[in-house]
Amino acid sequence: MPTYEALPRFTTDLDCLTPEQRYRFRRTVAAFVEDLRTGGRFRPGLRIKGVRCAPGVYELTWSMGTGPAGRATLEYGAEVRSGTAHVIWRRSGTRDILAGP
Repeated sequence: MPTYEALPRFTTDLDCLTPEQRYRFRRTVAAFVEDLRTGGRFRPGLRIKGVRCAPGVYELTWSMGTGPAGRATLEYGAEVRSGTAHVIWRRSGTRDILAGP
């Protein structure tokens, strides 16, 4: 199981999401964690890609239903447990978060 931490800004962003948005985010994170554990490639539906203006920062996208697509930014930190990825969650919300990922 990967380890993780959440930056304060991420926690604030997450608190601003609606319950439905948080549910969709958590469901997407479960798929993300499963893909990390298996060591394979990320499933295409996660749409993980690097953020151009922030080297080492990645964007994960999930659907918010009829509204704009939800996004979260993350980076990988130093391993806390040997051989296990450590994820640092940076931001969560809509495309607007990419201005300050």
